[in-house]
Amino acid sequence: MTRRLTVAVFLALLTVVFATGAGVKAQAPSGPVDAMVADEKGKPIEDAVVFLTPLATTPAAPPPSAALMDQHDKEFVPYVLPVYVGTRVTFPNRDNIRHHVYSFSSAKKFELPLYIGTPAAPVVFDKPGVVALGCNIHDAMTAFIYVTDSRWTAKTGANGIAQFTNAPDGSARIAVWHPYLRAKANVVEQQLAASQRKANFTVALRPAPMAMSHGY
Repeated sequence: MTRRLTVAVFLALLTVVFATGAGVKAQAPSGPVDAMVADEKGKPIEDAVVFLTPLATTPAAPPPSAALMDQHDKEFVPYVLPVYVGTRVTFPNRDNIRHHVYSFSSAKKFELPLYIGTPAAPVVFDKPGVVALGCNIHDAMTAFIYVTDSRWTAKTGANGIAQFTNAPDGSARIAVWHPYLRAKANVVEQQLAASQRKANFTVALRPAPMAMSHGY
């Protein structure tokens, strides 16, 4: 009697283990998603921020992180920096001249008065939105920090491709932002079906101011 009970318990445990494993597998990410961003002539667009928003679930927020917005040769590097809400961004000045970094954007207003080296405290970007950066001394120095509340955010490279190696399972909204994109709020979006692993965007860019062209 005891042996039969032990076998029954063992089989019941196996059933639970397999059922749990199947549940985990069903909820696992589907795999990579590629987004291609190009203009009407097929030219790849660099520095476009691409972000995914799952439609069926609300993912947990990632832990607080840190990022760098460099200053080198009188330029901000990178030109576009996507960060998650709450990220602490440091602004090192690697030039041998002083810079005065500022932003009047509603998503984050701040100033770092004239300095060389690295400021003692980073700037925390705690609100979603676009933060346009400038230097009070060098008008041609411009850049953008895109603060997002999507944990799946990437930026296109010179080939116009942004890749999500750990994309969420299920359908999602996928959107593209670029500082000179011809669209409301500089954003275009489309639906991404659960089985869809690639998204193609053909967009138009406005001419950038001459001092801020950065190849666009």
